[in-house]
Amino acid sequence: MDFSLFYFADDSGTVEDDRYRLLLDGARFADEHGFHAVWTPERHFHPFGGTYPNPSVTSAAIAAVTERVKIRAGSVVAPLHHPLRIAEEWAVVDNISRGRAGVSFASGWHAVDFALNPPAYADRRKVMYERIEQVRALWRGEPIDAEDGKGVPAKVRSYPPPVQAEVPVWITSVGDVETFRSAGRIRAGLLTHLIGQSADQLAEKVVEYRKAAAEAHGWPGHVVVMVHTFLGEDNDAVREQVRPSLTAYMRSSLGLILSSDGSGDLEPDEVDFLVERTFEHYFDNVGLLGSVDKAEKVAARLADLGVDEIACLIDFGLPTEEVLSGLAYLDRLRRSCG
Repeated sequence: MDFSLFYFADDSGTVEDDRYRLLLDGARFADEHGFHAVWTPERHFHPFGGTYPNPSVTSAAIAAVTERVKIRAGSVVAPLHHPLRIAEEWAVVDNISRGRAGVSFASGWHAVDFALNPPAYADRRKVMYERIEQVRALWRGEPIDAEDGKGVPAKVRSYPPPVQAEVPVWITSVGDVETFRSAGRIRAGLLTHLIGQSADQLAEKVVEYRKAAAEAHGWPGHVVVMVHTFLGEDNDAVREQVRPSLTAYMRSSLGLILSSDGSGDLEPDEVDFLVERTFEHYFDNVGLLGSVDKAEKVAARLADLGVDEIACLIDFGLPTEEVLSGLAYLDRLRRSCG
């Protein structure tokens, strides 16, 4: 089992002067202690995740201060961008990191994000798969069809050439089984989570993913699951330590989801009920939250589900010093499960 760090901060309550200290110091820790990768997302126009609008920028910063750890987008929202731009930016990251870049692609889900490219919203899933193949071609040094400023068709290559011969690719899925199968069919890894899907449901979908990957490519695939993470000495002490930050994080996430699906606002007591119930479920059953002994059981269960890598979401609102101090416990977990 591999362990990575994953970043997806809620910026609504940020008061620290150095907004990216946790990102860079955490990446250095991951690099020095044998963690597998560092993932940063793409989010726009909302405090939830808004610290990370461009994963190629954050990844370039990580590349400059690390030597070994893999550096990945979790995710690039492919329909928002021209494939030439994606290929260019990630080739730069690949060069700065000397061949450590990788990209998980997402189709996008929040309509407001598509202010960056409104026409792509309706067919965003189809566009995502087209972008992936275009970026793969550009990465190999092949030209793609484009149109210049005069409306003249052109064949265009991207620069600089990357270090890796092929770009490592994942697909981000919130749980749709057909997306799992599609990832396998195009020889992409899978980045998912346990939000909105049970452990048993995830296990069934992983089987479908690996079946599709084996049939199409004779390849076992690669499954990454994002999990909220903070470890300490005592379960009860950690529960109370993380409760204010994690519930605020969940509340902000819920607000973003409600704004995306047109369902309107819930009553305050309904929000409180959902957040509290979700927190207790996460702490008791899903998250790497509490003692190392408790987290070992969660990690073992994820391995049984077919997970290859746990992406540990560490920045859900706790003060930077507390999160950095807790990484020593996470490293103990990594070594015990390695």
